[in-house]
Amino acid sequence: MTDSPATDAPVAYDVVVFDLGNVLIKWDPVEAIAQDVGVERARRFVGDPDFDFAGWNLLQDSGRSWEDAEAAAIASHPQYREEILAYRNHFQHSIKEPVEGTQEILRELHAAGVPLVALTNWSAGMFPAALDRFDFLDLFEDIVVSGEEGVAKPDPAIFAVLADRIRHLGSLDDALFIDDSLANVQGAIDAGLDAIVFTTAAELRADLHARGLPIKEA
Repeated sequence: MTDSPATDAPVAYDVVVFDLGNVLIKWDPVEAIAQDVGVERARRFVGDPDFDFAGWNLLQDSGRSWEDAEAAAIASHPQYREEILAYRNHFQHSIKEPVEGTQEILRELHAAGVPLVALTNWSAGMFPAALDRFDFLDLFEDIVVSGEEGVAKPDPAIFAVLADRIRHLGSLDDALFIDDSLANVQGAIDAGLDAIVFTTAAELRADLHARGLPIKEA
């Protein structure tokens, strides 16, 4: 996590920006792929550095169509055809239960009147599955979905999009960003936000309280 801003008084923010995957919603692509090929093959596929599942998936989060993504992947790695097609076909199995304790933090901030925005790396076509399932997403004033914008974290351009979307609330300099990815947190810091690397809800609660936000102590 980053250190609290240097000040003798608690710091207030105009907006708190949450990542979604593995901060508020547990995500595991193995669960989706395993529906067709079993857990062992799914784990081997997702963990194969020659395929680079994370890099492949990020391109869809950045706006590439699933049809193009699957065609390219099958052409380069035909041995993984079943695994590649299984992910989209069973995507709903990759989004699991809420991350323990984080939803409660979100609700506390919302109840206290803190403006909340989400910034998520998520493909446009897959995001409705989350909206249909998790009612706490309605607590956000806005949700910036990378696949809809054609650019994903930690690209500086996504933070420019965020700046425009929160302009009515404040600037990036007055925003706090929470993400489980070190690269995304560094991208946020480079863009001018204060930022926290998410590890657990208890750690997040302590960090938010230290920054002067209206949150119960851990």
